[in-house]
Amino acid sequence: MTEVPLVRLVDDDPDLLAAQAQALKLAGFRAETFDDPAEALQGLGPDWPGVVLSDVRMPGMDGFQLFQRIHALDPELPVILLTGHGDVPMAVAALKQGVYDFLTKPIGGGPLAAALARAASARALVLENRALRARQGDEPRTEIGLSGASPVMVHLRDSIERLAQLGGDVLITGPEGAGKRTAARAIHRQSPRRARAFTHVQCAALDEARFDAELMGIEAPGTRMARQAGKLEKTHRGTLFLDEIDALAPALQARLQAILQAGEIWPAGAAAPRPLDLRLIASTGRDLAQMVEAGTFRGDLYYRIAAASLQMPALAQRREDVPALFRQFLLQACQRLNLPVTPVTGAVKARLASHDWPGNLAELQQFAESHALGLASFTGDGAEHEPAAGLADLVAEYEAELIRDALRRAEGHATQAMARLKLPRKTFYDKLARHGIRPADFRAAGG
Repeated sequence: MTEVPLVRLVDDDPDLLAAQAQALKLAGFRAETFDDPAEALQGLGPDWPGVVLSDVRMPGMDGFQLFQRIHALDPELPVILLTGHGDVPMAVAALKQGVYDFLTKPIGGGPLAAALARAASARALVLENRALRARQGDEPRTEIGLSGASPVMVHLRDSIERLAQLGGDVLITGPEGAGKRTAARAIHRQSPRRARAFTHVQCAALDEARFDAELMGIEAPGTRMARQAGKLEKTHRGTLFLDEIDALAPALQARLQAILQAGEIWPAGAAAPRPLDLRLIASTGRDLAQMVEAGTFRGDLYYRIAAASLQMPALAQRREDVPALFRQFLLQACQRLNLPVTPVTGAVKARLASHDWPGNLAELQQFAESHALGLASFTGDGAEHEPAAGLADLVAEYEAELIRDALRRAEGHATQAMARLKLPRKTFYDKLARHGIRPADFRAAGG
């Protein structure tokens, strides 16, 4: 059951306080009333789960001063200021200081409830992510892409932990955007080599010249730049991550295998070899065994790196993790962009539940960032909708988006959409009529 949002009302007018509390109760909120701003500060802090709605004009401590005191206790606790004397400069100043919203009297119950609902949603998301970080405690930090409670992710994290301690080379496979680089970093971070360098090399960008200059290094005695250590030397006793190793040219595959076999490198111009002790982690989205059979990838290099392998799951294989991952990406984006946490609407929830996410974590993260910026566009009419005021409307919006998405994926074929949604024919067509949805609108190429 969803917890009723908590609002702390602060106003020096007791009659107005009582009226506001009654209105908010009818709108589905729990209200705490305070006519003394100093008393309203009691109990507020990083764990307090609600939103503060305060008048501006009050004796002793005004709304701005109250906000500053609350902001010092927790900068992410939403404060909405309400005044009948506000003007544009005052509102701009308040928002610049970090006030969540600034509303002027008189204000209708609908707009006020909507503002409080957005603030309550933002607060819940902040507390949820704080709780997640607290549960992690002193354990090794879990990257967002590796978090999740699905069985496949529990098994993946166990595999990463085992591989980290084994110490051998690892091949990470999986679709694009599934988090292969994140997994490589996690293996290094939990391994005995974690105090040494982790070096990421994008193989698709390597040619012969860059291989020599960037990986091998250069020694030029008698010049101002007598020695430039390459990435391989800098990674000595650390971990080398070769991203998209399938893109490495055959000649460079041969050179890499020889270097690994010898355990030493000869930088250009060097008089003696440099010792090389590193752990190799490689990633690919292709079938390297088939490439070996086709003669486009060296067998000796493949058998070296494929002794231990890790398969990254597609996001469609861990659907139950999608909502939590989205919330984490959203909070991360809002913190980085210094934006208030954007409410998660019914249309967003429908998208998270029904979309296949072919771009995997990368696509989900991009969607979260677009939503944070207010740029997400994905519903039937091409625009994301604001949350409806009533629960019934919100449920209807969610249901309609699920039906639209099923029809898009079925290219307008009603029978296929019914099968996806597991609905009887009569129920399906009743819902189409109720939401004004026509299967014919989804029969054009691409939906």
